[in-house]
Amino acid sequence: MTYYVIYDGNCNLCVSLVQVLEKLDQGKLFLYAPMQDKDTLSNFGITPQDCEMGMILIDANHPQRRWQGSDAAEEIGRLLPAGDIFVTAYRALPGVKWVGDRAYEQIRDNRYTLFGKRDSIYQPAYPIGCKAVSNFADDTSNQQ
Repeated sequence: MTYYVIYDGNCNLCVSLVQVLEKLDQGKLFLYAPMQDKDTLSNFGITPQDCEMGMILIDANHPQRRWQGSDAAEEIGRLLPAGDIFVTAYRALPGVKWVGDRAYEQIRDNRYTLFGKRDSIYQPAYPIGCKAVSNFADDTSNQQ
């Protein structure tokens, strides 16, 4: 399965979280596009106004299946190894989901003030339309 993560490419927090996810996943499950990529957004029928509600997660095999905002963050967490255990527990605790939703909204609405805005849009290591072939443990391309 593949999922598409639509994130704010100008947001320092959003980009940092995408970079962590890229390192954890290495393009195996998630591919990315910044919300500023109008062509990709239009391919999915997403408007800039849709993006105001936060990040979007799309099931590549069933593009009509989408999550947004804190629901997208939870689904991403659930899809990570052992993440289902933590997300299920989080969702089961009375009131915690509501608090998490409100926290997400506050961070979303104040992300530039709280975490700053990038000078340029972050281009992901694993963009939508590109699938990682493999990742070798003995990769020597970065060794000097």
